Amino acid sequence: MKRRLPIGVLVSGQGTNLQALIDSVHGVEAEIVGVASNRPSAPALARAEATGIPHAAFPLGDGEDRGVRDQRIAAWISDQGAQLIVLAGYMQLLGPEFLRWFPDAVINVHPSLLPAFPGLGAIEQALAYGVRVFGVSVHLVDDGVDTGPVILQRAVELPRAHRPEHVLEALRPLEHALLPEAVRLFARGALSRDPANPRRVLIAEVR
Repeated sequence: MKRRLPIGVLVSGQGTNLQALIDSVHGVEAEIVGVASNRPSAPALARAEATGIPHAAFPLGDGEDRGVRDQRIAAWISDQGAQLIVLAGYMQLLGPEFLRWFPDAVINVHPSLLPAFPGLGAIEQALAYGVRVFGVSVHLVDDGVDTGPVILQRAVELPRAHRPEHVLEALRPLEHALLPEAVRLFARGALSRDPANPRRVLIAEVR
């Protein structure tokens, strides 16, 4: 039996992307070995509990530096055996203290066609700019704000969009497809950096 890739998932909110991972790759190409959140009340943690996945909350302690909290999360999720970290709606920046634990093994899903509209409020930024094509990116995480190399992207034309919730509704299916696909690619060792351009992620063809 082929070994499943152990992954850890970081969440902050409802957990729809976590659910997409549970419904698609969990127990197949990958095994979600731990779910961590910065918010003890995050509904995503209930999704993990319902599936029997180990989960924990890591709110900032009084006077605690975020880098110290990042170290606590990294240590816990490493103890679960995770080899890939998936940010599935995790609304906190991860500093170098965390990324050093998982070099080139942290991915994020972002609701824009990066490098356009990084950071918080990406959909609102896009609407304010007046774009007619929206999209989703899955990228490697570095110590910038949504600046890591892009793995996958998909776009959708929404020429009449004017409300963020309508755009989000259209982008959700793209997120729920691309994030598991990126995990599958990582699990089979299909992702690598282009030696000629480290900004570019190469995807090996399936044989």
